[in-house]
This record gives sequence, C-alpha cells and structure tokens, in this order.
Amino acid sequence: MSIAARTIIDIQPQIANEIVALRPLQPDDFPALYQIASDPLLWEQHPSKNRYQREVFEAFFADAIASGGALLITQTDSGQAIGTSRFYDVDAEQSSVAIGFTFLARDYWGTPHNKAVKSLMLDHAFRFVERVIFHIGADNMRSRKAIEKLGAILVKHYEPDGSEAQSNPHCLYQIEKDTWAKIP
Repeated sequence: MSIAARTIIDIQPQIANEIVALRPLQPDDFPALYQIASDPLLWEQHPSKNRYQREVFEAFFADAIASGGALLITQTDSGQAIGTSRFYDVDAEQSSVAIGFTFLARDYWGTPHNKAVKSLMLDHAFRFVERVIFHIGADNMRSRKAIEKLGAILVKHYEPDGSEAQSNPHCLYQIEKDTWAKIP
C-alpha cells in the first residue's frame, strides 16, 4: 500500500464506545490473543481451520503487526482483551478500505460486542472513505450473517490468490457510506 493511500485514513485509531475499545495491536499482546485464538471452535467455519495451532497463529499475528492496521479489541469497562480486527486494502481511487481478520473470544459470540466493534470501525472509516469491503470465507455463515445485519451486501463469490485460505471460496461484501448512515 502506498503512503498516499495510507494517509486517506488512519488505520490504527484508538476508538471506543461503552462496550469495546480498539487500539493499535502491539507485539506484547500476543499472549492474551493466543489464549483466545487457541480455541479450535473459534476457527470451525473459517477457511484457516488450524489457526488455533501456535505456529499458525504466530504467523497470523506477525502478519497482523506488519500490516500496520491491526487493532486489539478490549472490553471498555475492564480492559480485558477479547479479540482483534484490522483495517487493510486502502484504495484512495475507489475511496474504500477493507475491514476483516476479526475474531472474538467465544464468550462474546451472540452478544452486542461484534456489532459494537464493527460500528466503531465503520463510523471511523466513513469519516474518510465512501465504501467498506469485507472478505469472508463462503462457509463462515456466522460472519456472513453478522455483516449482513449491518447492511453489507454480497457483491461476488471468488477464489483468493496467494493467501493462506487459497482454494477456499470467499465472498466479497461491501457497504456504502450512504447505506451505513441509514442503519439505526
């Protein structure tokens, strides 16, 4: 990603609401995140089903740090780490950014936490861009349903190139700034 593209949006903000807080991911966050990620059920519907293995998660974590857009998700009240997400693929020409690589500890599934995370990230992104993209494994119905509830629409199915999830079908979703503004 070019420096010009990066400057259209701060991809490592510190943002919070009454439920969650997001801040730039740091190397010393590894133990807390791996404790969450070591749960095999977390990755059950994910294209990278073995991400609970330490060596696989180490590579994921190193990539997250190197991306410059990874965020640690904590509970606002306690400061306890509960997951991570990331801004990536900033495209100044298309006025877009992608949000993804999100996971939350299973204790937070079915709670308001995922919506709170995505709402913070979407509100932040739409201060700078007109469109947000989501790349989701086609079999990851939990994530697909969650993003659809936020107003994202399925644009296409595709096979990713050169990723760890290569050969697993994916879906590309997007949500436009105008659509997000109408979501209660």
